[in-house]
Amino acid sequence: MGSMGLNDIDLCIDLNSDLGESFGEWRMGMDEEVMKSISSSNVACGWHAGDPMVMLGTVRAARAAGVVVGAHPGYPDLMGFGRRSMACTPDELYAYTLYQAGALAAVCRSEGIELQHVKPHGAMYNQAAKEPKMAEAIARAVRALGEGIMLMGLAGSAFEAASADAGVPFAAEAFVDRGYMPDGSLVPRGRPGALIHDPEEAAARMVRLVKEGVVTAADGSELRLKAHSICVHGDSPDAVGMARTVRAALEGEGIAVRPLCG
Repeated sequence: MGSMGLNDIDLCIDLNSDLGESFGEWRMGMDEEVMKSISSSNVACGWHAGDPMVMLGTVRAARAAGVVVGAHPGYPDLMGFGRRSMACTPDELYAYTLYQAGALAAVCRSEGIELQHVKPHGAMYNQAAKEPKMAEAIARAVRALGEGIMLMGLAGSAFEAASADAGVPFAAEAFVDRGYMPDGSLVPRGRPGALIHDPEEAAARMVRLVKEGVVTAADGSELRLKAHSICVHGDSPDAVGMARTVRAALEGEGIAVRPLCG
């Protein structure tokens, strides 16, 4: 099993969002509203955000909305929201991923659904996208979770080769509301062009990405990307409007929004 292929019969894309990032009485995001526009969710597993009650509630809400569920494991860094880089061995990353995604898989099974994919969060995602040994450790953990579970990662990154080597399906991801460097990496948060706030601009970029396989990088160059899923962040102030606008634009261009298709 290698990377996924786009459907040859009709044009489709998965629209995902990172959800379940509340903690205790503290609330982040507008999950139930965002779920009305997406087809897949990435549910925080309690280390960078979320907790057992939030995980269970988010899985139940996704099931009710007809949204498929993926695990969103991160570094053990609640205070930093998993966005601070950590020096971890491959064995540690394997265990971190297996522990968190395994917990969410159990929650899914308790609600009569199956875990669809694993998508690392924040610094874990960004570091592993560039470091083959890190990506390989995460891919091995996904394989250990069970046959058919996909690894979702940055298009054109180390995740793709790691998935192929581990024999797990790979879902290449692009970002609705993030800027790209010319090499295909994301513009680091805090730099100009890192975030795209205009829903209409974001929607137009995604339509072009799906139809032409091209996105404009921060320096104005044209970057070729092939994506199976596109992410709209659920924790931004305009997340609901962004998700709604992007979905309407995609469907207006005859692009079906549905869970990962191949």
